Amino acid sequence: MFVANSPFAGLRRSFSASILAGLLPFLAGAELALGWAGGGELKLTVLDPETGNPMPCRMHIANEKGKPQRAGRAPFWHDHFVLPGTIKLKLPKGTYQFVIERGPEYLDRNGYFVINNLAKDEKVVDLNRAVNMAEEGWWSGDLHIHRPVKDIELLMQAEDLHVAPLVSWSNAKNEWAKREPPAEHVKQFDKNRYYDLLAGEDERAGGELLFFRLPKPLDLSETQPEFPSSIKFALAAHEQTGAWVDAARPFDWDLPVWLAAGQVDSIGLCNDHMRRSSMQTDEGDGKPRDRKRLPDPLGNGQWSQEIYYHVLNCGLRIPPSAGSGSGQAPSPLGYNRVYVWVDKERFNYETWWEGFKLGRVVVTNGPLLRPVANGRQPGHVFQAPEGESLTVDVAMNFTLRDKISYIELVKNGRVAQSVRFEDIARTGHFAPLEFDESGWFLVRAVTDKEETYRFASSGAWYVEFAEAPKRISKRSAQFFLDWVDERAGQIKLDDADQRREVLKYHEQAKQFWQDLVERGNAD
Repeated sequence: MFVANSPFAGLRRSFSASILAGLLPFLAGAELALGWAGGGELKLTVLDPETGNPMPCRMHIANEKGKPQRAGRAPFWHDHFVLPGTIKLKLPKGTYQFVIERGPEYLDRNGYFVINNLAKDEKVVDLNRAVNMAEEGWWSGDLHIHRPVKDIELLMQAEDLHVAPLVSWSNAKNEWAKREPPAEHVKQFDKNRYYDLLAGEDERAGGELLFFRLPKPLDLSETQPEFPSSIKFALAAHEQTGAWVDAARPFDWDLPVWLAAGQVDSIGLCNDHMRRSSMQTDEGDGKPRDRKRLPDPLGNGQWSQEIYYHVLNCGLRIPPSAGSGSGQAPSPLGYNRVYVWVDKERFNYETWWEGFKLGRVVVTNGPLLRPVANGRQPGHVFQAPEGESLTVDVAMNFTLRDKISYIELVKNGRVAQSVRFEDIARTGHFAPLEFDESGWFLVRAVTDKEETYRFASSGAWYVEFAEAPKRISKRSAQFFLDWVDERAGQIKLDDADQRREVLKYHEQAKQFWQDLVERGNAD
């Protein structure tokens, strides 16, 4: 027997303003005779119903004991494999649970099938698209990837991902150590999918920096846990035009030092501690949270957001990013993804990064938000005359597959509006948001999942009043000043010159945050 259905029938919904659309289809079970001696064989074909062609996708199969199953030489990671649209499954006798997915823009299929001995058959299923984000100008990327280059095109197709920089050099390994990297390291296929062969990673005691858009790797071969400072490599990267440095996680110990040195282009708000089926509940080697106030299993995700809001409260306009860590972390490619808005007629690899720099982003591992404020995408800076007020109308389209009770509007780090899902589904708008002083705001949607932090967040919009200073929170600046002192006290280097070299960046950071505390003009 082969039974396929939707695990979220009646829950996955697509909204455009107040219009409810897209209830999930249900595929009734059908009896099958499956088998080969000692087990069975099933040829599975997954079709795109719009074209009738086989469609690359991801599949999770588990036996009666919950053990993930492989499928021949199909690219496998942790608990899933990807297929180009058709695959032969040869499995021992038994009952198997399965899920078929193609990233968050498609309706998934789940169900079970029974394998009997001495049987053989075929089954065809389809995957329907819930939303086409690219058609609306939102293009997906994953900034933390450790998957083999030989598999990347199929992996990107199977997840409907458009931008994928591959980590090929790091402290641990440099694939280009004995050969020249390709001059043309950005590859294009399927008209609008791009992957870059030269992303890099510096991961040590202070945290992890990810490097993009460099013409060749940095030499990290002689790095020690604390020496030389990671700032040295960030500075070297930024000597290259167009280079991009991402702070992989907000709670990494050296985040305040990186920020003070002006070396951060994006921050991993949706990071590899947030996984498809679970959370990495601690901060690893990063700054630990108060676990009583932010308990497991969701506290790590809440801590990431809290820290990021402190960054924005200090007047630093840095967009959020997302990365799955797939290939090291257990999630599929593109589970955590960043959508960048680019007019669909102008989209290419360069314009994607340009849109990212402007902050026109949404990060997600579930809900698909397409928000606008007064008709503008995230990243926009609203300007108003001093002495007047500014009214902002925040509206959005969104598509969900997990239950959400509330969608929130965050203003200057605090929830300004928490709107019941049913209410915003009916109107597509928040209540008007008022500003009479400079600040920022964003949209956040957190699902009701209990085992992992599944959410979406827009990048921030900013508000400036003429002649008025930028809003700087004393409390948030003090938060980072205290953090720098705490981190500096951890650094253990026996060599006095090395210690002096590393700590000079912490002293500079301390002065930076102290100046912000003194300039603070808000809570």
